[in-house]
Amino acid sequence: MKHDWKGPNGYIETIQRGLDGVRDDGEGFSRGIGSRAEQLGRLRAALEDAEAIVIGAGAGLSTSAGLTYSGERFERCFFDFAAKYGIRDMYSGGFYPFPDDGTRWAWWARHIYFNRYIDPPRPVYRQLLALVRDRDYFVITTNVDHQFQRAGFDKRRLFYTQGDYGLFQSVDPAVQRTFDNEDWTLRAMAAQGFVRDADGVFRVPEDGRLAMRLPPELIPTCPADGGGVTMNLRADDSFVEDAGWHKASAAYADFLRGHASGRVLYLELGVGANTPVIIKYPFWQLTAENPRATYACLNYGEAFCPKRIERRSLCVDGDIGDVLDELEQ
Repeated sequence: MKHDWKGPNGYIETIQRGLDGVRDDGEGFSRGIGSRAEQLGRLRAALEDAEAIVIGAGAGLSTSAGLTYSGERFERCFFDFAAKYGIRDMYSGGFYPFPDDGTRWAWWARHIYFNRYIDPPRPVYRQLLALVRDRDYFVITTNVDHQFQRAGFDKRRLFYTQGDYGLFQSVDPAVQRTFDNEDWTLRAMAAQGFVRDADGVFRVPEDGRLAMRLPPELIPTCPADGGGVTMNLRADDSFVEDAGWHKASAAYADFLRGHASGRVLYLELGVGANTPVIIKYPFWQLTAENPRATYACLNYGEAFCPKRIERRSLCVDGDIGDVLDELEQ
């Protein structure tokens, strides 16, 4: 059973639009027209000239901000799980068959905290906000870390399509609600032995001693039915699209309809090949349908566009944070 919502569904509508349009891309693809410097110049002009900006963000944006799932961050915060279970990154750890609920939820408390409740190492999201703060903008993202909201973006202009690390949902699909987990996460971090620094951020204690299992009283339960919970992350049909999700989806649909013509910039940031149907394909089609629109793709190693819109497209290859630095300069 899904939430009974009567308004428009921007998620489904734009996915279908993109799928219909991508069938017209038989001409092939392009890396854009002109040098990198020329495309950056055109991007500056498009940002200044746009009447509306639609931002589509994928995992590459958070990676640029320093929220990486492997390497130093993982080794610093999950060293004990890596040593005991052979886990090598946060992503794969989310699927690991831990031996009991106490261990599984100890892992998830860390996973949630270090990706949802702290600021990223680099101010990429705040740099992006500085570019659009006073503009008519809307954000659609497949990221689940809520870094847009932490950076100060207007939450009424945000649509998180794939869920939120900050929310639980019941394991019972009949309970079509989500539940905030911040208080639980903070208590679970303290229970493992993490200590707060002068800025209030949890750190590994100097002696490196951490618990890897939560006590039974800290295993999270659903406030609605007292049963188990799981993360509100889209993995299958059990994902809860609650009232807030549908409200954001409708707001996205309304924004797109309100700016179906005119000088619109579709700014795609760090969207990879895993879920192109949610942002990339719809952005291509929306640009094709509006002769005054511009499509911009900022991506490390994957900046391209269909040839049918290449004259109104900007494809900037590189780290997004570095590109924003260049735009500021």
